[in-house]
Amino acid sequence: MNDSCKHPMRARALLLVVFIARSLASWAGEPTEQIKLTTEKILAIVKDPGLKGLDKEAERQKQMRKSVDERFDWTAMSRSAIGKHWRDLSEPQRKEFTRVFSELIEKNYMSQIESYTGEKILYKGDKIDGAYGVADVVIVTLRGTDIPVSYRVLKKGSAWLVYDVSIEGVSLVNNYRSQIGSILNSSSFDALIVKIKAKIAASPTEKTEDKTRTKTASKKEGGSL
Repeated sequence: MNDSCKHPMRARALLLVVFIARSLASWAGEPTEQIKLTTEKILAIVKDPGLKGLDKEAERQKQMRKSVDERFDWTAMSRSAIGKHWRDLSEPQRKEFTRVFSELIEKNYMSQIESYTGEKILYKGDKIDGAYGVADVVIVTLRGTDIPVSYRVLKKGSAWLVYDVSIEGVSLVNNYRSQIGSILNSSSFDALIVKIKAKIAASPTEKTEDKTRTKTASKKEGGSL
């Protein structure tokens, strides 16, 4: 084959490589990469032999909490969860709600992470619209069941921060918003805080044998007050 034939083929091959590279870059963008980085960091903590056992629980959870805090925008999530009532709160009340609400979400989130037993985590890519995006993940249970999880994120500086999580199409924030609204419409802010603190203090729900979380289980374990 002469050079005149080789060069066009080489050029087409190079263009194909560039196209694939660009496609992969858009498929696994910054939101996905940052979610993956945080997930791997937390799982490394869970798997660390030096952090196993009840005597290491406090240190293990401290490290996990630090990693979670780096990836979640608790103020944005809390504001969205309390909805229209946010504007009626004083600044101290907003801080108090954000503190207890984030503690509740962290407790449930870390409880699920600590139950990890080798399930596959597939990062399906993301969609970005300005400063907002969605990173889609699929968790494949040990029984082969796919559990789709979507992280809604917003960009602050160079970081993509989570402000809502949907599991099998059920939005964590929307689920809490309806319950919080119901409590505030019939009671007081102080009563809401007492209820959330009681939920935090409650013993973690026993997990199912294969750790599979259905929509119903998700609501019962982490989405109810």
